Amino acid sequence: MVIGKYSPITNYQVVNIMQGRNVIRLILFVIFFSIGAGSLGISILCDDLVQYYRNRQLLKVTQQSLNRLESLNADYDALLEQLEKDPNLVKRLAPAALGTEPEDANAVYPRATPEQLAAARKALTQDPNEQSTGPMLPKWLTRCSEPRRRITLFIAGSVLILISFTCFTPAKQTAKKE
Repeated sequence: MVIGKYSPITNYQVVNIMQGRNVIRLILFVIFFSIGAGSLGISILCDDLVQYYRNRQLLKVTQQSLNRLESLNADYDALLEQLEKDPNLVKRLAPAALGTEPEDANAVYPRATPEQLAAARKALTQDPNEQSTGPMLPKWLTRCSEPRRRITLFIAGSVLILISFTCFTPAKQTAKKE
C-alpha cells in the first residue's frame, strides 16, 4: 500500500544506498590512511633522506674533482708527448714558465701586468668545489628535519591513521530479525 506520493523503498534500493556509502567510506579511508602513512613515513625516514641528499651532493662534487683531475692528466700527457717529439720545446717554454731571460735575442715574449697575473692566479687557484655549492637539501626536507616539526608529523600521521580505521572502516552488517 502506497501512502502519499512516495513509493516505499525496496530492498534493492537499500542495497544500492549501502553500496554507495561503502564506496564513499572506502575513498575517505584511502585518503586519510594515505596522508597519515605518508606523514608518518616521512617523519621516520627523515634522517635517511637527509643522508641520501648529502651523499648525492658529495658524489657530485667528487665527480667534478675527478673530471678536473682527468683533464689535467690529459693535458700533462699531451705536454709530455710534445716534449718527447720536440726537445727544443723545453728551451722555448722555459723563459715563459720559469721567468728566465730568453736565449734568443731576437725572440719577443709578451709581458703580463701584475693585474693580469693576479687574475690568472685567482682563476687557477679557485677551488672547483666552490662552484657546485648549491642547495644541498630541499626546503621541505630542511623543514621536516627540525625536531619539533618531525614530532608533529609523527603525531598527525598517527592520528590520521587512527581516524581512518575508526571512522571509515566498512560498517558491520547487523543481523536482521524477521
